[in-house]
Formats: sequence, structure tokens, C-alpha cells
Amino acid sequence: MTFTALLSRTLLALAALGLLTMAAAQQDCPRGELDDRFCDTTGDMLADPPTDPSQWVTPSTLIFTYAPTEDPAVYQDAFQEFMDYLAEVTGIPVQWFSVRSYAAQIEAMRAGRLHVAGFAAGAVQEGVNIAGFHPVAMMAQDEGDGSYTWGYDMEIIVKAGSDIQSLEDLEGRQLAFVSPTSNSGFKAPAALLYAELGLKPDEGYQTAFSGGHDNSILGVSMGDYEAAAIASSVLRRAVARGDVTLEEFDFVYVSDSFPSTAYGHVYNLHPELAEKVREAYLTFDWSGTALDETFLDVNTFIEISYKEDWQVLRTIAAASAAIE
Repeated sequence: MTFTALLSRTLLALAALGLLTMAAAQQDCPRGELDDRFCDTTGDMLADPPTDPSQWVTPSTLIFTYAPTEDPAVYQDAFQEFMDYLAEVTGIPVQWFSVRSYAAQIEAMRAGRLHVAGFAAGAVQEGVNIAGFHPVAMMAQDEGDGSYTWGYDMEIIVKAGSDIQSLEDLEGRQLAFVSPTSNSGFKAPAALLYAELGLKPDEGYQTAFSGGHDNSILGVSMGDYEAAAIASSVLRRAVARGDVTLEEFDFVYVSDSFPSTAYGHVYNLHPELAEKVREAYLTFDWSGTALDETFLDVNTFIEISYKEDWQVLRTIAAASAAIE
């Protein structure tokens, strides 16, 4: 049985036991899980743009940021050429906005201080529901034959030679997470350990929150954490930078692949501007850029559907929330 199927079965069992609550009753418009400020009349699970043109936003400067999966200072230079291209396509200057937590990123977009962004996979659902984020694109590897490879795995790592060598060995031990919003850094491993072994955070095992995938990786390497749940892509970039080596770790668990960071814009951008933002993502040429040098396993942006591509992550989020 696949990881996703296992979680779905667990979720259904929890629902049957009455451990899941129903969504709030609809009021004046369909909205699903969206905040009360929004409507979803198209059924795409995204906040509709305002129907009143006076509420469309055309900022004098577009504010952009990338999900704080690692030190944000590392990525300002990496995205500079993309930001320059975004400014060229939209005709509006673009400014980098540094954030150090998923919660801060969501709040900035909800408050109108952030217009264009990359949200970490596990934070996309809350970005969509709370802040009105519209996912547009995801990084992928163009294989040159019309096909693309994309995504990342959730990995549970320990220091090489550790006596923790299986999921069962984690019972009663310490497992470092990233943040409650992170998919690979909390939601997926918490749901997995409950679905497989009935273990709950802080009951079946000890938890710690490192604040970042890179912190978790270095924490295991230095012996600060016994084990950590991290995104495979972040570990590979840390290896490429020379921060750690793969030989320093044993791998207790490797999941199926999940979609990675989603890039998009806030729901209330002027529709013509929103279309230009989408165009910038999907036409940006990575060749010879800092993005190409930084993200070694991908070389382009591809279009995505939140409703379809994030279904597995919504299932994981619901399963992890149900066990808390």
C-alpha cells in the first residue's frame, strides 16, 4: 500500500470515529476551506479575484519572496535575474522581501505586503486558504523529450551509525521537525508515524522544532538531534554547497515524491498584471542564471493546478491535523 493510500485509509477511519470536524457552513458564496473573506465560484479551490475592479491591486513595486526553507539570504541573489525578468515583463519594479518563517510569509500576503512568492509545498494550502495565494508554477527538470521530472521526497535521517534504523526505532526517541506548517518537515512524517505505528508527537516520541530544513540537517550532523524529517531537495543542495556529505547520514525512511515549492501571486492583483506574472514564470530562460546554478536538479518552471497537484498534500495535512 502506498504512503498516500495508507494516509487516506487512516483519515477515513478517523472520520468514522468522529475525530474530524466538518467545514464551516457556507454563507453567502461557495468557498470550501477558504477564509470567509473569499469566494470560490469556479470550483478551482482558489479565491476568486474581486468582482469590483476598484479592488484590483496594481502596486508601484511588486514584492517577491521565496519560501524560507533555508536561510533566505542565500536565495536573494539566486532569484535576482528572475526578479529582473519579472520587472521587465510586468513593467513594474520588483523588490525582494526577506521572511524567516512560513507564518510570516502567509501573514505578509494576507496583509497585502507580499504580491508574488514561492510557498513551500506544505505551506501552500494555508497560503491559498488564508492569504488568497494563487499557485501558478513549480520548478521542474526538462528532460528534453517533452517530459518533466519534479518534486521531492520526505526523508527521515539519522547520524551514520545510529541505533535508530527503522520507524519502529523512533518510539520514545527524539525526532526533529521543521515547523507545524511544513509538509516534509512535520505533516507527512507525523501522519506516517501515526498511520504505521499509532505514534503521536510528544507521546510516542519526543519532538523538537528546528525552524528550517537546513537547521535540522546540520543538527543531526552535529549530534544535536537524534533524527530529523527533512526535504530531500534541501539535503542535496546542502551537499552540493559542501555543508554536509551524504555519508554522514543513514536514511530511516524515504517517501514517495511530493510536489515542491509553488510559485504564484496574490488573488487580487489586476487580472492583466496577474497574467503577466504567470507569463514571467513560464517564459523565464534559466540558461546560465544563478537559479540554474543554485537549483541543480531543475531547469525550468512548469504550470501547475492546485486542485489536482496538491491533493496528496491536502490529504496529508488533514491526516496530521486529525491526530493532534
